[in-house]
Amino acid sequence: MKSVHIQHLYNRVGFGITPKELARLSKKSKKNVINELFEDSKKTTLLSVDVSFLNGKNYQDFKDKEKRRELQKISRIKVKEFSTAWFTRLNNPTEILREKMTLFWANHFVCESKNILFVESYNNVLRKNALGNFRDFTKLVSKEAAMLGYLNNKQNKKKSPNENFARELMELFTLGQDHYTEQDIKESARSFTGYNHNFKGEFIFREKHHDEKEKTFFGKTGNFNGDDIIDIILEQKQCARFISEKIYTYFVNDNIKTKHIDEMVAVFYKDYNIENLMRFVLLSKWFYDDENIGIKIKSPIEFLVGMNTIVPYKIEKMNQILLVQKLLGQILLSPPNVAGWKTGRNWIDSNTIVTRLRLPSVLLNNAEIAYSEKGDEETMITNFKARKLRKKAFIKVNADWNSFEENFKKDSNKDLVHQIITSKVNKGTVEMLERNEKLSKHDFVVQLMSLPEYQLC
Repeated sequence: MKSVHIQHLYNRVGFGITPKELARLSKKSKKNVINELFEDSKKTTLLSVDVSFLNGKNYQDFKDKEKRRELQKISRIKVKEFSTAWFTRLNNPTEILREKMTLFWANHFVCESKNILFVESYNNVLRKNALGNFRDFTKLVSKEAAMLGYLNNKQNKKKSPNENFARELMELFTLGQDHYTEQDIKESARSFTGYNHNFKGEFIFREKHHDEKEKTFFGKTGNFNGDDIIDIILEQKQCARFISEKIYTYFVNDNIKTKHIDEMVAVFYKDYNIENLMRFVLLSKWFYDDENIGIKIKSPIEFLVGMNTIVPYKIEKMNQILLVQKLLGQILLSPPNVAGWKTGRNWIDSNTIVTRLRLPSVLLNNAEIAYSEKGDEETMITNFKARKLRKKAFIKVNADWNSFEENFKKDSNKDLVHQIITSKVNKGTVEMLERNEKLSKHDFVVQLMSLPEYQLC
């Protein structure tokens, strides 16, 4: 398999690749490289943090106002710990494809919670089902405590139906806008009545709150429950198309080619097997077309984790890990709304591009970072000890330059350009890099990661 195609593959299904790994895989065929990716992601390593503070606690403890406040405070801290643990996992993945798919699904089945038990369960449902069956996946998501709370389905009862989840299920999770009616939303909401969970977040179906009367949904009539609604939605070919388009824009190109989507739908609609769909995409000739290489703007997480692939680094303080994500516009476990993050060009504005170009020096050369305190309060990090953030800060980082030297020891500065930049480099940048070829390898690689071209993959 061509090196340029392996780089492209690992930029999309992972976060870049080292020269040593690239050399190993370049001796294999495309089919064998893809098979290895899926084989390595067969197992699921769940993510967890210590939640022993809840040992022996039950619903009664939450009736006491002071106890509830203290437990909620600890839970919020644990959610930040889990976010940090997820970031660490992405920086050191064993199941590369599964972890990248988990990141993808987190911005599809968008959800947020301050309860650490719910957060942990939800994130691991995404991880376990990332390459599984979309039908089963959607049904599990509909019963997760985090989702039941986030989209108000806990409040959905036969005497007072709440349509929030029913609407987003179709608009954002399965069909897209304008592929259902307001009546479909109402009938779907009635079908999802009675969904609830216990103190630990385990799903409970409360029959007395469920509407058992007949519903008519997409032309079918019956005493439907939530699972029935999902089954009927998946009968619509539009569902297979909607998911195929989401996967295409994330892994291939923001500009959709209908011919490619038609091919994906033909594969996916058969059985909604996510692994089969991903295998088809990654084995397709068009996935490796020049027009798809080096043209996608990296998300903030892809940008940060991609740097770690080149020069492993560790931000020492949890709050600073979150601060860096905030400055770039994507905090894990803290989506802006139920629609998730707008991707592509939306990742870049006048503030974030300056931060991106500065960050390699900040993280790898112990430089100082300046930032504004202004911003949408809903996207701000909460609970920074109730004090205003300073406008300048040193991010305490340990950079593992020894690993970089080991991984790139055979590469000259000129070689580094093609190892690290996959997009087209403009003439002015080429001339600047040629002038700086005598820089130390450390300084040169930091300069490469500070280029506008490095923002693309």
